[in-house]
Amino acid sequence: SDLFASALAIWIVSQLVPGFVVTSPGAALIAVLVIGFVNATLGLVLKIITFPLTIMTLGLFWFVINALMIELASGFIPGFRIANFGSAFVGAIVLSVVNMLLKWLVKPLEEE
Repeated sequence: SDLFASALAIWIVSQLVPGFVVTSPGAALIAVLVIGFVNATLGLVLKIITFPLTIMTLGLFWFVINALMIELASGFIPGFRIANFGSAFVGAIVLSVVNMLLKWLVKPLEEE
């Protein structure tokens, strides 16, 4: 269900952020998997290397890294396109907020 919630989050972001394009539910699911893989590998290395910069920017630099990972992932996924870095950056921020809201909404359902 986390996979589907994340795919839903990506689809919601595509509806809210100009230049953040998802053409199908399948593309959203694949995007979740590829973004997750890219974040767990290259993204993790970049977050470790840039940790001092992240501290100096009070965590805001992580959105830059997340935007870069989203842009990178979009290069591998048919049906998932990012127009420019600005779309990726705003998309990364909105994606974090939407994921947080979806987790908050789903949590009470899982506790019952």
